[in-house]
Amino acid sequence: MSVSQFKSFMECEARTLAELRDEYTRPHSSALTVGSYVHSAFESDEAFGQFINDNYNSIFKARGGKYTDFEQADRMIETLKKDKFAMFALEGEKEVIYTAELFGVEWKIKVDNINHQRKIFSDIKTTQELGKRYWSDKYSKYVSFVEAYDYVLQMAIYREVIFKNTGEYYNPYIIAVTKQNPPDKAILHFDETRFDFEKEYVQMHLPGVIKTKNGETNPVRCETCEYCRATKQLKNTFEIEFLLD
Repeated sequence: MSVSQFKSFMECEARTLAELRDEYTRPHSSALTVGSYVHSAFESDEAFGQFINDNYNSIFKARGGKYTDFEQADRMIETLKKDKFAMFALEGEKEVIYTAELFGVEWKIKVDNINHQRKIFSDIKTTQELGKRYWSDKYSKYVSFVEAYDYVLQMAIYREVIFKNTGEYYNPYIIAVTKQNPPDKAILHFDETRFDFEKEYVQMHLPGVIKTKNGETNPVRCETCEYCRATKQLKNTFEIEFLLD
C-alpha cells in the first residue's frame, strides 16, 4: 500500500481497481507534469535534465519556447531557490524509499527530502493560492489545500513509517509555492494532534480497501470521475432533487 493508492481508493474504488488491473489509464494531466517538473528541479541537476528529456514535447512548443505552465513553473522554482529559508528546509537526502508495516499492511513511501541530523522531512507542494478554501466532505467544513489534498494524511503515514525505520519521530514540513505571478510561498508545519485523526481515518477505511483490492468485495463507484462517466450504464431514473447530492 502507498499513500497515493490509498487516497485513490478513497476517491473511487472502481477506477483504482481498474488501474491496478491495467484495464484503465487516466488521461494525461498537465498539472501533475508541472508538479513533477518543479520537484525534479530540487532533486538534482541530473534528475531535472532527465525529466526535461523524458517530457520534452510536453514542456516545449514545436516552434520553440516553453508552454505557459512551464514558464510559470520556472518562476516557482526560482522563487524557492532565491529564498534561503526555503532552501534550508530542503537540505537533506532526496527521494529516499522506506517500507514498514502499519495497521497490518505493508506500506512503501518515497520521501522527497529527509534530514537525519535535524530529524525533519519535507515536501514541495504547488497550489493555486495559499489561502484558497476548499469544501471537504471528509472534514465536513472548508479547509486549506493541505487538508483538501490529504497532505496531512500523507505526512502522518510518512511520519509513522520513518519512525518504524529510525526509532524516532521526525517533524514534517511542506514548502508551498503558488502558481500566481509572481508566486507566493510558505513553509508549513503541523500540530501533531492532526495526525491522530488521520491515523484513525486510515485504520477505519483500510480493511475495506484491502478487501476490494483482493477481490473480496465489489468496488464502489463514485459515479463522478472520468472512469465512472466513461463506463456508466443507466438502469433507472431519479428525481431532480438528487442532482445536487
